[in-house]
Amino acid sequence: MSDGRGLGRVCLHLLVCSDFVAAAILFPLGIGARGQAPIMSASGDAQAASSQAGDGGLAAAATKTAKTESSEQPDALLPEAKSLLQKGMLSDAERALRQYLVQRPDSAEAHYLLGYLLFKGAEASNLLRGPAEGAKVQDPNGVDFLNFREVKARASLVQYTEGAKYQDPGASDLKIVGLDYLVLGYFENAEKWLALSLELDPGDSEAWLYLGRTRFDEHKFKEAVSALEQCLKLDSKNGKAEDNLGLSYAAVGRQEEAIAAYRNAIALLTETATKYAGPYLDLGTLLLEQDRPEEALPFLRQAVEISPQWSRMHEQLGKAYLRLNQLKDAQSALEKAVELSPNEFSPHYLLGQVYQKEGLSEKARVQFDQANVLQGTHSSPTAVRP
Repeated sequence: MSDGRGLGRVCLHLLVCSDFVAAAILFPLGIGARGQAPIMSASGDAQAASSQAGDGGLAAAATKTAKTESSEQPDALLPEAKSLLQKGMLSDAERALRQYLVQRPDSAEAHYLLGYLLFKGAEASNLLRGPAEGAKVQDPNGVDFLNFREVKARASLVQYTEGAKYQDPGASDLKIVGLDYLVLGYFENAEKWLALSLELDPGDSEAWLYLGRTRFDEHKFKEAVSALEQCLKLDSKNGKAEDNLGLSYAAVGRQEEAIAAYRNAIALLTETATKYAGPYLDLGTLLLEQDRPEEALPFLRQAVEISPQWSRMHEQLGKAYLRLNQLKDAQSALEKAVELSPNEFSPHYLLGQVYQKEGLSEKARVQFDQANVLQGTHSSPTAVRP
């Protein structure tokens, strides 16, 4: 792979430690170097690393199935898997790919496709607004969503690493690797892989969007603004980019530009089929910070209507009601926030204030005590919000 920009040829080399991923390295390739980049566990056992990623059991099951139901035409499995993936039949597509890889283990294309499928199967592409910390979200099989998504991201990285042994990854492959790291919270690694993807394909607006979000999560706010503005140059109707640009503007003190970006995001996203609460929450929160609770209220109500399962929405709505001294509404919203995120101190503290104003001294004391226990022992809500 040569792109004329001095990048050279690269493959993926993942150093695996006790928690699976320690770092991602660009590994220059020389003659025969592809074989030098396997996944390594602490003991050097590649299969153990795969199993630790949640991938080994699936692979073993697929191997057993393939041995008992081997195809006379294994090459037909790859186009079949592509067709199934296009139809959204992810489980069937995964089964076909794993059967194919049993017979064609050196197929980089199949490894990369399986890596993408695992990422997609975890709904990991919805990275800009993931479940709020403390939310009780499960997949259809009853698995905690956050853990389920991380397992899938790790398994995806296994496949991309394996594929890179046989063929250099392209821009789209590197983008998904970056997004896998974003799922896992390794922001520095996510930024590196997304930046490399964009060196290969600078016209990928989605990669610019996620690079901007990654830089925001790293508190590189000016760099986030630059990436998100580039995304919007390529895709001027990207409402999620506008929302994240608003967050980045607010972080560097450009408040009025942030408000304008949130309003643009709301206008753009109103035209889409999928409802997205982000800009309503962000605009309402910023207006609250500016002590404009009456203006914030309709936006926060809309955020709750779109995403009633996220405690952050109810917390900010409760705060707006409290500022307006509408205590019954504030109590209702904050009790819901506490129910959804019992381990977050701020909803407890705000609810204690409401109870205190209502003359419910004992209830107020319980909430303040709980807030004191939680404060300083629990991180603030995750940057990747619903």
